[in-house]
Amino acid sequence: MAMLPLDGFRVLDLSRFLSGPYTTMILAELGADVVKIERFPEGDDARRLSPKVNDESYAFAMPNRSKRSLALDLKSPAGRDLFLRLAAGSDAMIENFRPGVVRRLGVDYDAVRAVRPDIIYCSISGFGQTGPYRDRPGFDIMAQGVDGFLRMTGQPDGRPTKVGIAINDIAAGATGIYSIMAAQIMRQRTGEGQYIDISLVDAGLAWTLWEAGAYFGSGEVPAPAGTRHRRTTPYQAYRTADGFVTIGANNDRLWERLVKDALDRPEWLADPRFATLTDRMAHIDELEQEIEAITKTRTTADWVEILDVAGVPGGPVLTYDETMADPHVLARDMVVDLDHPIIGPMRTVGTGARFSGLDFNVRGPAPWLGQHTAEVLSEHGLTGEEITRLFDDGVVFDQHPELQRR
Repeated sequence: MAMLPLDGFRVLDLSRFLSGPYTTMILAELGADVVKIERFPEGDDARRLSPKVNDESYAFAMPNRSKRSLALDLKSPAGRDLFLRLAAGSDAMIENFRPGVVRRLGVDYDAVRAVRPDIIYCSISGFGQTGPYRDRPGFDIMAQGVDGFLRMTGQPDGRPTKVGIAINDIAAGATGIYSIMAAQIMRQRTGEGQYIDISLVDAGLAWTLWEAGAYFGSGEVPAPAGTRHRRTTPYQAYRTADGFVTIGANNDRLWERLVKDALDRPEWLADPRFATLTDRMAHIDELEQEIEAITKTRTTADWVEILDVAGVPGGPVLTYDETMADPHVLARDMVVDLDHPIIGPMRTVGTGARFSGLDFNVRGPAPWLGQHTAEVLSEHGLTGEEITRLFDDGVVFDQHPELQRR
């Protein structure tokens, strides 16, 4: 096995659903040993999500690949003691309960720091550990609402529209990744751990840089604009004979290529409605109508080729199934085949970066509930007899002992 940057870095993962699991998925694929601590018999809430194959959730299997699962009753005194024993031998811990829950369970930052003084402890919540909304439960949709995303997405004059993916969950997860990495670099320098407080609202809002510039600079409140850009045009999706094509002619050089070499409308260069970017923005509705009158005469594939030849950025507007079959996506190894112990042969999406000297990739399938319980406890010094007693007492759990290799 090639060396990875987080080899030997041990993470206890108490998170569920998507934000925390996304963080730990990437940490695992960068080499960390992530042990996912799950309640039983339910496990992570995402295990309930369909579709299921052989009663195992495909949705759960996506952000929980490359990890190990230990099923533990944290509410029992023995379970809490066992968790703190594991924490004493770990480098980082992540949780995404509502504020106050880990304190009630006895596994909050102070409790963990007592057994591991240099622990990196990351909490992700809807609204954060402080502020007037701290006690509110908050999922991705609430964060999108508070951040203004529902009011700036979709078509003009339409109902509030959610971003197509769980953008705040993933933003919080990505924030967790770089925060834990930064804390680890600090710890290597100073020997000190960190408590990290991440909220879905903060993480999403921190990404609204251009919207903030427009608001603080001129008071502009971002409104839904369909696929249009708020600062430049043409930069949107236009209807074709069989779908839509994106065009990004967002500077004068590209505008000239578009109208002369792709759309064959050189007279637009002198048209007072379209002469400058300011003019084009002032007449954006007319510009869209004029461009679509032309783009509707040919197919999306025709326009992608025409735009490529003209040197104008453009592309198809794909449905997700088309994306997953796209030759470029496949050539970049963004569809990965795995063999899951219960689901069987399955597929997942690849990692988002390519390194010259690092094998950053999916390391294995998601675990079944409690798959690695005995294995992890043994690594932490428990004897076979102690482990058997914990199973018998209902402190720990393995959903499929019959599948364990003898």
